[in-house]
Amino acid sequence: MKANNISKKKNNITIKPNHIAIIMDGNRRWAKKNKKLNFLGHKEGVKTVKKIIGLSLKYNIKALTLYAFSSENWKRSSDEIKFLMNLFKKILDVETINLKKKKIRLKIIGNKNKFNFSLQKAIIKAENLTKNNNKLLLNIAANYGGRWDIVNSIKKIALKVYKGLLNPKNINENIVNNHICLNDIFPVDLVIRTGGEYRISNFLIWQIAYSELYFTKKLWPDFNKKDFQKALNSFTKRHRRFGGD
Repeated sequence: MKANNISKKKNNITIKPNHIAIIMDGNRRWAKKNKKLNFLGHKEGVKTVKKIIGLSLKYNIKALTLYAFSSENWKRSSDEIKFLMNLFKKILDVETINLKKKKIRLKIIGNKNKFNFSLQKAIIKAENLTKNNNKLLLNIAANYGGRWDIVNSIKKIALKVYKGLLNPKNINENIVNNHICLNDIFPVDLVIRTGGEYRISNFLIWQIAYSELYFTKKLWPDFNKKDFQKALNSFTKRHRRFGGD
């Protein structure tokens, strides 16, 4: 199957992933490679985000989850973090109307308490403005970590046990799953990681237990339509057993 010929039927692939999650890696390395400041690498990365959102709409993907800022990224320089937070807010302020017009619902997952009040307010506004959209669910993982997600779900469960609302004997995978991020949407079918690294980096640890993984050496700002199609075509060739034969 050629990379530029996913399907002849309504732009859908033969076996379509309903939910794609992407670890967008390589912005800073792209900047270094092109002898530019790190900040410009992040700006180029935003351009790629817009392209992939457009392609997800084209191929009728139901949910797209993007790993934008991990809980470990706070270790970066204060200048870079300040730039990323300002960029995040600017995108929310400018792009939310476009998301609404395109019927894209925005949801931010992660520990939002660490963001300043202005950014938290922008997040709430953007989520409320797009909450009734159903063409594509766009999840942005910001200040997110898979371990944080699991610990946070355990805290919620423990509180219910403490209040007598839940018997510890009844705790099972379904109970945990119901308290974790993205519990109310399609399971993640395909995880794409750019940048040439072959690891998950604390991203959706619980949610991607049976997801298909696709790795590419392309740096995120260079990731294009052809690369996205290659990932989708790779998915169509997988035989998903989910632990069975």
